[in-house]
Amino acid sequence: MPTRTARTAWNGTLEQGAGQVELSSSKVGTFDVSFPKRAADDAGGWTSPEELIAAAHSSCYAMQLSALIAEAGGTPEALDVTAAVSLGPDPKGGFAITGINITVRGEVNGLDAAGFEQVAEAAKEQCPVSKALAGTTITLDAALE
Repeated sequence: MPTRTARTAWNGTLEQGAGQVELSSSKVGTFDVSFPKRAADDAGGWTSPEELIAAAHSSCYAMQLSALIAEAGGTPEALDVTAAVSLGPDPKGGFAITGINITVRGEVNGLDAAGFEQVAEAAKEQCPVSKALAGTTITLDAALE
């Protein structure tokens, strides 16, 4: 399996500095990052490690869920997955990811609501990004549309 890379160029202090994250493997973009924007409610066009983790988690989860739906005899027509990654103070000092909430709404043939919820929960446990973030509380809100 491949290894993917990203690179960050940073200049300045935490509070006054800024950087750019480059998605090196795919070459699809370079994105601005700064701590003040990371900690603000309005990101104002800047990304953050938490947003990048949310992107990784939502896409990984969608792939894992689609595989498990098929294994359970269903057909995933459409999955809408959102991952919300929260940053907050760490009691040990500094900051930490304080939780992740995955919300999924699915259009699925061949599974009822209970079957969908069962595979959705299994996908949360089996998704490689969920496994990498195992020390973080991950909640799930799953429903058929």
